[in-house]
Amino acid sequence: MDVLTLYSRANRKALLITAVALTVVIAVVDWYTKSFISIGFLYLFPMMLVSGLLNRSQILILALLFTGLQEAFGDLPFTTAPARVIFTWAGFAGTGLFLSELLRNRRIVLAHLEEVEEQARQRREAEEQLQTLVDSSPAAILTAGSDGRILLANDAARELFAAEDGGLAGKRISGLLPALQAALDSGQSRLMRTATQCRAQRVNGEAFLAGVWFSTYRARSGNRLAAIVVDLSEELCSREDLSLDYLLRSARILMSAVSHEVRNLAGAALVFHQNLTRVEALRGNEDFEALGTLIQGMEKLSAMKLSNPQEQDGQAIELTPVLDELRVLLETVCRNADIELEWAVEETTRTVCADRYDLIQAFLNLAKNSRRALESAARKQIRVSTESTDRTVVIRFEDTGPGVANPDSLFRAFQRDADATGLGLYVSRALLKSFGGDLSFEPAEQGCRFAITLQVC
Repeated sequence: MDVLTLYSRANRKALLITAVALTVVIAVVDWYTKSFISIGFLYLFPMMLVSGLLNRSQILILALLFTGLQEAFGDLPFTTAPARVIFTWAGFAGTGLFLSELLRNRRIVLAHLEEVEEQARQRREAEEQLQTLVDSSPAAILTAGSDGRILLANDAARELFAAEDGGLAGKRISGLLPALQAALDSGQSRLMRTATQCRAQRVNGEAFLAGVWFSTYRARSGNRLAAIVVDLSEELCSREDLSLDYLLRSARILMSAVSHEVRNLAGAALVFHQNLTRVEALRGNEDFEALGTLIQGMEKLSAMKLSNPQEQDGQAIELTPVLDELRVLLETVCRNADIELEWAVEETTRTVCADRYDLIQAFLNLAKNSRRALESAARKQIRVSTESTDRTVVIRFEDTGPGVANPDSLFRAFQRDADATGLGLYVSRALLKSFGGDLSFEPAEQGCRFAITLQVC
């Protein structure tokens, strides 16, 4: 049993009673035997019993009490009393203080040991949790030494890089991720923490696009590197397919607009040509007849039917993530252009029928138009708000620009007075209509307001 257990709070009362009883017994025996022998030195035992319970001043007072008892019940010469009292008090006080400091130091040592053990336990728990996190992570996690050799790699890393049973430990990172080897070489003098997309290669030689978050840190053997790697090949293919699909749909819409304009021109030219056929001088003219054939060919070409984008079906998507992504994009645009953004979008979990990519493009086109309109405005503000019903969700874009002089021609293709191509609103509206949505202009007291209407799935 540890000696500090004896001096615990639970034993305090028992120790004090024992010390008092022992002191009384020693005093009585010393009084009976004072003619033969002095046993005052036995007061050291009660002093040792209570020294772990008292502070320094209390120990000094108790030592003085024991010295007085020894002198009172002892039969020692009076001539040596002064020196004897001093040495006796010093002996009692020194014994009590020595034991008190010894016990105090032991308490400090035990408390420090307990703290060290608690820190070690917490460190073990943290290491176990970190190891579990690394082992169970779906992303590849690996570390490399200053020589470029891989030190540790989790199961996801071995699977990503198609490593055999031998694993990735000991392999050079330059053969798998050359960009990280370059970062490790260039980061010997400074620490790095960044992300990149780079070409990666599996152990079997197959290449893929990797997204990498890595950092360098210092160790005794030099700088080391820790990296999280994911395969972006499928995401790249999906992104490219999505961009191509959007391009094709936009091209179909633009071609439809061009065909409509060409058909109008060809129709007017054909009417003029038919009127000119009444002129006797032009009858039988080969060039005039060739012109008529060319006009008829243009009319037939413009009448060719393209796949109607309205026949496409929208997907059921949650509106909140799309609006969150829009807010991030708008905050960046407004911050760069010194525009105040008022976000009055209600919290919603509605699911709408739409195409996520087309919807974002329509949002960005409206934001681009608002930013262009606010370049010369005294007050620059864009407000985005939502309104929901049982069947629809309306997202409104408002700005404090000069407004629109001729709203009736907003959604016509190839507008003459447009700042850009004059096709942005036309294409955006056509894309929204392709999945049952709509884009409309709403009159406002100041500036311009557009409303995007989406159907609830």
